[in-house]
Amino acid sequence: MKHSSLERSKKITTVLTYAVLILGAVIMIFPFVWMILTSSKTVPESMQIPPTIFPAQWILDNFKEAVASLPFVNLYLNTALMIVFRVLCAVVFSSMAGYAFAKLQFRGKNILFGIILVQMSLPSQIFIIPQYQMVAKMGLANTIFALVFPGIVSAFGVFFLRQTYMGIPVEIGEAAYLDGCNQWQTFVKVMFPLTGTSVAALTIFTAVFAYSDLMWPLVVNSDLNMMTLSSGLATLRGQFTTNFPVLMAGSLLAMLPMVVLYLIFQRQFIEGIASTGGK
Repeated sequence: MKHSSLERSKKITTVLTYAVLILGAVIMIFPFVWMILTSSKTVPESMQIPPTIFPAQWILDNFKEAVASLPFVNLYLNTALMIVFRVLCAVVFSSMAGYAFAKLQFRGKNILFGIILVQMSLPSQIFIIPQYQMVAKMGLANTIFALVFPGIVSAFGVFFLRQTYMGIPVEIGEAAYLDGCNQWQTFVKVMFPLTGTSVAALTIFTAVFAYSDLMWPLVVNSDLNMMTLSSGLATLRGQFTTNFPVLMAGSLLAMLPMVVLYLIFQRQFIEGIASTGGK
């Protein structure tokens, strides 16, 4: 009897767990489904109250209008270049700085690392004005460099990789030194290859943050041909009225590259995210 009761309780717990997970999945996927449905509606249908779920007639004119309204080739290219250069800067500079803070001893080390922690704790919006002033004084507004500029140094990347290097035994570095490696060779040939999983996670985080960045690209690049996908889509939103079907169609076109990349590299993506939960 007791065994039967425990088995029934286990089944109920399993059913409730799956029910909560399914509900969470539906809540997560609903905005994407709604975006797809709205992209095929007319303007009156998209603003109808109570809202209609399915369009009366599936139309593709919204996609044609979105492509005609925005230079998608330039937006894709600008977004890709921004992501690539931000990832390269994050990996290269964060790896070197993280190794220095974890394994080297130098004057002012704790103070400098404290500054990095302070930068992490502050909202990124407060840096927009000084960063824009620096870019403007260099005469590099409306350029790819302007898009990459805030991501040249990543405080999160430095902190994240410092923790990774601190988890590597000191004996490995000492063994490399005994084998004749100098500090740079120890970093490049011994230590850095051991951080592959963490570097993959940092790459994923940096790419996702860069792809979704809206405010900085919208501020620093006013030329539509030099904007990214997120800032370009923001120009489709009118001051008084917005053509929501065209906006949703443009959002769907902007989302496709990241979806394709995720489907291709989903194993690396999941491993990278999972690695952030372990030492």
